[in-house]
Amino acid sequence: MTIRETLVNGPLGFGTAPLGNMFRDIPDDEADATVEAAWEAGTRFFDTAPFYGAGLAEIRLGKNLSRRKRDDYVLSTKVGRIILDEVITGPQEFGDKGTLFQYGRKNKVIFDYSADGTKRSIEGSLKRLGVDRLDFVWIHDIAQDFYGDEWLAMFEAARTGAMKVLDKLRDEGVIKGWGLGVNKVEPVEIMLGLSEVRPSGTLLAGRYTLLDHDYALQRLMPKAQEKGVQIVVGGPYSSGILAGGAHFEYSAAPPEIVTKVEKIKKTAARYGVSIKSAALQFCLAHPASAAVIPGASKPERIAEDHAALNAAIPGDFWQELRQDKLVSDDAPLPIDR
Repeated sequence: MTIRETLVNGPLGFGTAPLGNMFRDIPDDEADATVEAAWEAGTRFFDTAPFYGAGLAEIRLGKNLSRRKRDDYVLSTKVGRIILDEVITGPQEFGDKGTLFQYGRKNKVIFDYSADGTKRSIEGSLKRLGVDRLDFVWIHDIAQDFYGDEWLAMFEAARTGAMKVLDKLRDEGVIKGWGLGVNKVEPVEIMLGLSEVRPSGTLLAGRYTLLDHDYALQRLMPKAQEKGVQIVVGGPYSSGILAGGAHFEYSAAPPEIVTKVEKIKKTAARYGVSIKSAALQFCLAHPASAAVIPGASKPERIAEDHAALNAAIPGDFWQELRQDKLVSDDAPLPIDR
């Protein structure tokens, strides 16, 4: 069964990184209200990870989903990082992710892509989420320092450990599928070239968006289609800059990105189009895309996302983006369907 066939209620999911106190300290009641709003709006696909706030997002999501029937929603989480009981005294700092979750729990987080680490990670996630099973499992962030020795060791550990375990769990029917959960294209390309494993899909964050899609378009999406591996698009708002925020790639947006966003906004305003609508609908226009999972930490943002996905966008808007080179000439657009 493909990811698209598994989804209960359409391609719009909910990425729960913000529930791990990404960028700010979110009160528990606000986090719960956001998940509640997602459910009431019809969201039935939830993606999370141990890394998000050192288990905080999983705990918060699980608390809300405990009110639901398990068969009524699709749930994915990630492996590759283990949350320890050990509590650190200094600030949480995560390499290329910086202090992204400095307001999360203070539990120590370590990398572990081994077979035993994968099983341990899944057990921890099930406990924090309070569920008896997962639908999809992504191997998380196997992309840091991509060309360095440390990355090569991580990928080799995942190839011989996590990938083999997840293949077996999928074949046994314990999970519906697995893949990578990364924000770089290259690891997915390499995984798709491996003959000994059979991924079901991949969560690709921030690499197939209005602002950044050329590389994935040319190198990954055709290969994914050829292999029958569907893409879950994470980070469709590019860390927030496409949704009224100031972040791009988890940091302050550079001037050239701000300038590009302003150009898209001006075009969108002339056609009465929400930039959120353009961002979501662009991600899903590619036939390799199965779902899109924007994050949110406020209930009102959920309604905006659902309205944005369903809004009508004039074909001339997309044509103008192409003409102005704001999207690639080769990128499939909603008008091409």
